[in-house]
Amino acid sequence: MTTAQQERIQALCTEFRLPTIGAEVVQRFQADQQGSALKTLLAVFELEASDRRQRRVDRLRRASKLPAGKTWESLDRSRFPAKLQQQLEDLVTGDFVDRAANVLAFGLPGTGKTHAMAALADRLIEERRSVLFVPTFKIVQDLLAAKRDLDLPRALRKLDHFEVLILDDLGYLKQRADEAEVLFTLIAERYERRSIIVTSNRVFSQWEEIFQSPMATAAAIDRIVHHSVIAEFDVPSYRTEAAQEKAAADQKPAASRRRAKK
Repeated sequence: MTTAQQERIQALCTEFRLPTIGAEVVQRFQADQQGSALKTLLAVFELEASDRRQRRVDRLRRASKLPAGKTWESLDRSRFPAKLQQQLEDLVTGDFVDRAANVLAFGLPGTGKTHAMAALADRLIEERRSVLFVPTFKIVQDLLAAKRDLDLPRALRKLDHFEVLILDDLGYLKQRADEAEVLFTLIAERYERRSIIVTSNRVFSQWEEIFQSPMATAAAIDRIVHHSVIAEFDVPSYRTEAAQEKAAADQKPAASRRRAKK
């Protein structure tokens, strides 16, 4: 057995939290003239490591509450401009998570921003990153209920378990003052510690309708933009394109029938 293989056994034992086995197994097998069996042991350890990683990915995916079917493979990235495609490729490395940076996805309804961010999150989960996807209106209502129950700090700590929090459709509905307050609290709490991904059809100049005052709006934008990637989905709506294609397809048989009648 090579030195690299021996070190791999020790590394896997550390990963499995078996420090005594890691420290003793190689020398004891060799002392008993069973060194050749270490290769079989390493193969079994690799199977265990692979199985543990997959089980963790499965747990993370269930906890993420990502919308079904919105994966990297199902995302038609060819629709996006070259700059946006490159941004997405850079984001899937997960470097922004290590930096506690944010991602802001702006675009009109139907442009694919939610699909793209969910697909990005799915890839992050494959790398064993913890992610939570939630509509903004729902998390605001949950935090508001927690505040009324004097339980807001615990609710924020629970969200802090997730490395990445996806707030889908920020600004879809206007927030009341108390709703805007808990939303700002969430953003401020994660600032420079945990990543937030935001999808929104409202540009920054319209965020005052969300946060209710110029000062709160400026403070929220400052925190969320300070370390961020801004991805602009300046493309036609999926639904508009599909409707146009369907209309064009429906027109062909109708035109054929009119010609036949003539």
